[in-house]
Amino acid sequence: MARKYFGTDGIRGKTNAMPMTAAMAMQVGMAAGAHFRRGDHRHRVVIGKDTRLSGYMLETAMVAGFTSVGMDVVLVGPMPTPAVAMLVHSMRADLGVMISASHNPYHDNGIKLFGPDGYKLSDADELAIEALIDGEIPLAASQDIGRAKRIEDARGRYIHFAKTTFPSDLRLDGLKIVVDCANGAAYQVAPSALWELGAEVVAIGVAPNGRNVNDGVGSTAPEALCETVVASGAQIGIALDGDADRLIVADEQGRIVDGDQLMATIAGGWARSGRLRGGGLVATVMSNLGLERHLRGQGLDLIRTAVGDRYVLEAMRARGHNVGGEQSGHIILSDYATTGDGLVAGLQVLAELVRAGAPASEVLHRFDPVPQVLKNVRFGGGRPLDHSDVVATIARVEEELAGSGRLVIRPSGTEPVIRVMAEGDDAGQVAAAVDRICDAVRKAAA
Repeated sequence: MARKYFGTDGIRGKTNAMPMTAAMAMQVGMAAGAHFRRGDHRHRVVIGKDTRLSGYMLETAMVAGFTSVGMDVVLVGPMPTPAVAMLVHSMRADLGVMISASHNPYHDNGIKLFGPDGYKLSDADELAIEALIDGEIPLAASQDIGRAKRIEDARGRYIHFAKTTFPSDLRLDGLKIVVDCANGAAYQVAPSALWELGAEVVAIGVAPNGRNVNDGVGSTAPEALCETVVASGAQIGIALDGDADRLIVADEQGRIVDGDQLMATIAGGWARSGRLRGGGLVATVMSNLGLERHLRGQGLDLIRTAVGDRYVLEAMRARGHNVGGEQSGHIILSDYATTGDGLVAGLQVLAELVRAGAPASEVLHRFDPVPQVLKNVRFGGGRPLDHSDVVATIARVEEELAGSGRLVIRPSGTEPVIRVMAEGDDAGQVAAAVDRICDAVRKAAA
């Protein structure tokens, strides 16, 4: 059954427009609270947010929704998405909420929900909540209305947790690290954790004003990170996104290291120490063919899933893997976290750097990526991928790339866009292949 409100990562949209209105946020709180009220214990929900201006509005609306159905609310303020997932489990809460639109600009926002185990909700739970949103939600009796409180030690709890994931026999002493927090949720916790582990920290993207999250900083705009690394003489730079579940790295030369290279680095180190489970790692169809070939050379497998960290995590749990993620920098290390955690992944990368005692440019560039081209085609409606001309063009391109490349074509889950990606050993062939398919889609959508 198709979901009405939930996308691949919660509910998301432009604020003060459906579905990101205060009224809808309250309704989601009521529905999710009613769905997770099980048993006669005092129920509790943990709510975190990033630094968007609209977070105040949505947070308040959700408090009203949850308390109206009898759930107590614990407010933790600006915190990374993985911190909320961790706190839900450690505080024995029944539900967790992260108010964030991740790497999107400030005028967007979103609602991500976590179950009592700290994992994102299943399709079945989301469908049940959607049914309640559109139906009658039973309210609590007057004497059973929930309470709300704000706790002040949430940041300290998460910083302590993150530090425990760094090997106890290592320190970051002598390393100058640039950390770009995207003016987002990790603007306090990430610099503090790195400094407490011994690093000299140069922090950027740590002055949120409600409107500058992901604005020219963070993992989706890494130019500022690269420039600062070179200008400051740092050994490495790490960039997070607005809710700190993504990680992108810059080496000492200011060159970007994407999620594929970072997963290869972590998986390789864990394999050597006997920690890697599942005989490889899980990534999406967007990960570079070079990663797959590199892992094969190490005797490791690459399991591919649909795009979205929820699908990566599902495959990891089903197959027993403990490393997975996306080229974009969502890296899930299930030994530590139930979702992507940019800071924790960054600490594992830093551990490999310390152990190697070599420059980041040598340690982190594990393979040469094959040429890859990704283009988006916006369309007004209909199903252009079903058009006979598009189907025929795709079939011809797949035949031409057979054995030397790959083709991935998919509609976006959040906007009317067709994403066309091709990769292979011949850069010219790859670029031409993408252009041919994009042209066919445009004509079919006209």
